[in-house]
Amino acid sequence: MGLMKSTEDSLDEKAIIAAAERALADIASIREEVSKVIFGQESVVENTLLAVLSGGHALLVGVPGLAKTKLVTTLGDVLGLGANRIQFTPDLMPSDILGSEVMDQDASGRRSFRFVKGPVFAQLLMADEINRASPRTQSALLQSMQEYHITVAGQRYDLPSPFHVLATQNPLEQEGTYPLPEAQLDRFLLQVDVDYPELAAERRILLETTGLSETKPEAVIDADRLLEIQRLIRQMPVSDTVVDAILSLVRSARPGQGNASTDKNVAWGPGPRAGQAMMLCARARALYEGRLAPSLDDIYALAEPVLEHRMALTFAARAEGMSVRSVIAGLVKQARA
Repeated sequence: MGLMKSTEDSLDEKAIIAAAERALADIASIREEVSKVIFGQESVVENTLLAVLSGGHALLVGVPGLAKTKLVTTLGDVLGLGANRIQFTPDLMPSDILGSEVMDQDASGRRSFRFVKGPVFAQLLMADEINRASPRTQSALLQSMQEYHITVAGQRYDLPSPFHVLATQNPLEQEGTYPLPEAQLDRFLLQVDVDYPELAAERRILLETTGLSETKPEAVIDADRLLEIQRLIRQMPVSDTVVDAILSLVRSARPGQGNASTDKNVAWGPGPRAGQAMMLCARARALYEGRLAPSLDDIYALAEPVLEHRMALTFAARAEGMSVRSVIAGLVKQARA
């Protein structure tokens, strides 16, 4: 009996390794295809892809004109997903996102309501400049992002599978922006900060995007294959050392847990969802880099995108010019010590 079980285990392990190797090849092809259109910005592409491979949503933050929208449309093409885009504006209403009921009249004159689906019914939803809409409209996305269905007039409508929201946000210092509610920020698996491109990448942008033709990305996988890879990521083993490191890092970012600098500088810290996000993304990052199990380095590399939008500094810390990023960097440094 013991022999049979160990044979089963090794078969199981072999099957997972074979599946992981196929996934590695697919991910390498995805990266290559994206790099034909998006120049430089490796960490931005990596983190956005990690969010999608982990089955979650990502928030891309940066000033206008840094190819955030282009990255999302490129991912839609390369991953073979049905994509919709919503441009968020101050006058956008919840029904503009979810859809609305219209009245129909048949030949006999009988009237009935029919639901017309809004743009949220897509496998990849691009929410462009999400913080330009009012909080009421922002919260219309909440239920769909968390529960993968919406309710209109008491009727439930399931969203397609897979369903991912990739939202772009302008820095809050810009005029005409509303800060996203904490509850909505927590729904994003990762926050991806988009900075200006490096010199070599910007030179390539100038040369390759101002001619008569631009490279068009090809589909590398489809929605079903993406779902398979997402399932595989959830099966990857995580060692106790890595689990302990996740718990230790997330808990050290909360006030009242015995970390002196956090108690002094952090008003509120990340909840359990941060640990879940780190657990999934660490597995996805290992696979993205060609490994079959996550390591401590994955945890430290993901600390900023996972924690940054789930924490807020005290007024005193902000007045001293501290940033959430610098606090997280300090926590990672303590954890590595």
